[in-house]
Amino acid sequence: MKNPTKKKKNRYLLTGGILSGFMTALIVCGFFWTPYSTTAMNAREKLQPPSWRHLLGTDNFGRDVFSRVMQGAGTSFLIAVMVVVIGCAAGILIGSLCGYYGGIADLILMRICDTITAFPAILLSLVIISIAGSSESNIVLALGILFIPSFARVVRTQYAGIRDLNYIKAARLEGVRTPRILYAHILPNTLPILIPALTIGFNNAILAEASMSFLGIGIQPPKASLGSMLKDSQNYLASAPWYVLGTGFMMVVLILAFSLLSEGIQQSTT
Repeated sequence: MKNPTKKKKNRYLLTGGILSGFMTALIVCGFFWTPYSTTAMNAREKLQPPSWRHLLGTDNFGRDVFSRVMQGAGTSFLIAVMVVVIGCAAGILIGSLCGYYGGIADLILMRICDTITAFPAILLSLVIISIAGSSESNIVLALGILFIPSFARVVRTQYAGIRDLNYIKAARLEGVRTPRILYAHILPNTLPILIPALTIGFNNAILAEASMSFLGIGIQPPKASLGSMLKDSQNYLASAPWYVLGTGFMMVVLILAFSLLSEGIQQSTT
């Protein structure tokens, strides 16, 4: 008799894999080619409804919404990946040392993480970007710093629970060096918890970048960003609803795809 739970797991993985594969292909394609220029304006075609020429219609400057959505999704995707890489790498380093050694260093570093978390993310990003400028590298750096505490806590908890297990004690007795214990013996056992954290962080990074661009402190025109496109489209909800619906749908599908993929991977490994 077939296990219905197993079928459900496979559906998560299959649906997430198809959606994330489609979105990744669309984003990669957008880096090299789009149906129309994402910056060229055409006053004669502004706010045109969806058609075979313009699948998602045009915006208030006559630019093809589908082309800009392709570029905007790619921009958000790249920023989210870099933010997660920075946050995860620093979080693993801090969390592993705190969880393995404990003591005063653990107390100080965790209190610093608590302090960062205590501030509203958008407010702290605004302060950093106001000082450093609103370039893409500064946006990535600001968000990457904000994402360090969440990864550090996850890794610290896992390391604190594993460091006293028998196989780790045996490795110490055999003279295995501490870096190898930390990243070759313990780290692989944190992956079942770390993978969902990576996906959540990725989705949160997309939303954070979109929020910053929506507020005008993120990606600057004329480069497309899902957040800035949502901001521009809010004045045309009644007259050109396709503008906001196409942009919002792309963001929802992008986040949903990797959430389902993560859920499928997590459940298949349990």
